[in-house]
Amino acid sequence: MTTAVLLSIDTELTWRAHMSGASWLDNYARSIEPGRVGIGYQLATLTKYDLKACFFVDPLPALLFGIEPIRRMVGTILDAGQEVQLHIHPMWTQADRRVETGRPVRFELTGFSEDEQFAMILEGAEMLRTAGAPDPVAFRAGSFAANPDTFRAIARAGIRIDSSHNGSQMPWPCETGLAAAAVSPLSVGVVTELPVGLLHERGGKLRHLQIGAVSLAEMRAALLHAESEGSPLVTLVGHSFELATRDGERANDIVRHRFDGLCGWLGSVAERFPTHFAADLANVALDRPATPCPASQVTRLSRIAVQGLSNLRYERRL
Repeated sequence: MTTAVLLSIDTELTWRAHMSGASWLDNYARSIEPGRVGIGYQLATLTKYDLKACFFVDPLPALLFGIEPIRRMVGTILDAGQEVQLHIHPMWTQADRRVETGRPVRFELTGFSEDEQFAMILEGAEMLRTAGAPDPVAFRAGSFAANPDTFRAIARAGIRIDSSHNGSQMPWPCETGLAAAAVSPLSVGVVTELPVGLLHERGGKLRHLQIGAVSLAEMRAALLHAESEGSPLVTLVGHSFELATRDGERANDIVRHRFDGLCGWLGSVAERFPTHFAADLANVALDRPATPCPASQVTRLSRIAVQGLSNLRYERRL
């Protein structure tokens, strides 16, 4: 039995750039194609190693900027042979071209009722279709802010796959009600949940398998641990902007090399850890026992040292 990998990339214009007054073109440059290591670079790297990835695209900025930026994202991803699925950050429903910092904004999907979530999901799915994407069959809530209403809302919308559960973000903003340590696919009513992969941390804490948040050694260890347990799937997370500095002006070579190393390694072990589109996982084995990868003090300390170096070198311009 192989252990499949869902390599997921949350692809989104950022609220931070909007609040600075950026046009959609400036926001796109800083959020989608920053530092020459945005989705164009990521797509080329995936092609180089013959890997599949799921790009969860947030279409709601079209409410503010029109459909063109979403069409550009979707076209770039589909032209590279990768997958587009639905991602939602609900604050865009409250956005204004005039940046009004004094107005309260609800950032989490969990701040909305089931009916409100359902309406946003339908609207987002229609925007993706207008932008040229197929009907979405999978969903991820922005910031992993999902709750039981979210599961009901996506089921009502005809979406049967979700990847919003992230135990490291519980009890807030992730409010799914599922076990925090859940890492293997499970059933939530008619919805198949693909939880984000996790590592154990000191003090009983959990850390999710995000490219910018854990080391390559930790990601490899988590995959090998899942294989040893017979887990059918590990979900990894990245972002369109994650390989660049926070201002989007240049590459963060430490994170970029980590992404390159992950893709190279996955390409070399494709028979054991094949990458899949989310749409391929409708019939993945469900509810199999699995646990987060055990903590390693050595890899943890190494990661902390590298992250500190990354912040010094790329965020403080030393």
